Amino acid sequence: MNQVAVVHTGAITAMGDDLEALWQGLLDRESAITTATRFATDNYISSCAALINDLVPDSKKAMVFQLADRVMEQLPPLPRDTLVLTASTKGGIDVLETARRGTETSKEQLIISSLPGYIARRLGLAHQGINISAACTSSTIALAKAAAFIASGRASSVLVCAVDIISEFVFSGFSALKAMSSTPARPFDSKRDGLTLGDGAAALVLFSEEKMKKEGIEEKALITGWGIANDATHITAPARNGCGLKRAVSHALAMAGIPPDRIGAVSTHGTGTVYNDAMELTALHSLCGSQGLAAGSVKGAIGHTLGACGGIEAALGIRMLDHQVVPGTPGFTSPETGAGSMISSRHQPFDSDHLLTTNSGFGGINGALVLQKRRR
Repeated sequence: MNQVAVVHTGAITAMGDDLEALWQGLLDRESAITTATRFATDNYISSCAALINDLVPDSKKAMVFQLADRVMEQLPPLPRDTLVLTASTKGGIDVLETARRGTETSKEQLIISSLPGYIARRLGLAHQGINISAACTSSTIALAKAAAFIASGRASSVLVCAVDIISEFVFSGFSALKAMSSTPARPFDSKRDGLTLGDGAAALVLFSEEKMKKEGIEEKALITGWGIANDATHITAPARNGCGLKRAVSHALAMAGIPPDRIGAVSTHGTGTVYNDAMELTALHSLCGSQGLAAGSVKGAIGHTLGACGGIEAALGIRMLDHQVVPGTPGFTSPETGAGSMISSRHQPFDSDHLLTTNSGFGGINGALVLQKRRR
């Protein structure tokens, strides 16, 4: 099986226009969550969001395509045979809103499957791939699929572009579910009461080792294991015992060929909803124990970026491995039972070459990746 290397990373969030701005903002304990101004929030249970302020609704170009353009600018020229996989839950849903209000719009950009082809054409790539729309695990699954393509020899270079924006349609849906907090999200806090939504995009380029040598590029990290599982419990709520997440993580660890105690840090899904956070704590305690494990969530700073969160968090996970530190979890002041032994508002150092990143989504879908620090 071919080794899978991450060779390029990029990200855009409400914290800033690149991955460095996000990383530094987290280290400086900043938060990008503020009052949403893209649309009126008077009728919803929250007015909080982490929105990219200069991302403007446009009837001719969906915001998700605008954001994809911007994150692609962070990439160098890619080999023409690079395969494109995108990850987005709702794509150009803001175009539908515009159309329903009577404005002529680009119907093509409403169709989520048009995103990978758009990116392939924009970058001059020969092969269009597919879009993965698997709720909030979309980009984790896209990265797993990309890694599988390379590991099996079916591709030597894959671009994963993960992007989602917060439209009023999405915001109103989470409000109707009563899943949002009226204040910035507090992952793993005993007083947490819901999530905060945010815009975001990430781009990660994966190469085989042979491709790296041919292109003269060094890896940023390796993806050594991945797992996907569904708990088949409820349309929105996770299984309380974490069975789906446990299966996904167990599969990822087995593929990586390491026991749980080799994992030094975990980038959790950590949305700040009551049941998700409790499920994750149950799963992590069951699989990895808690002693010496540094874990955290970034969603109290940049919001839940839906289908883009796994890509953003994988890119951040590579930074964590490089610096051997997990940034403090924003909003975490009063630990939930079982959280205090692994979650902290303070930055947590760790000493390990392996980091686990996980995501869970509606419909009971769970994804896990094992990242390995780059070889010296």
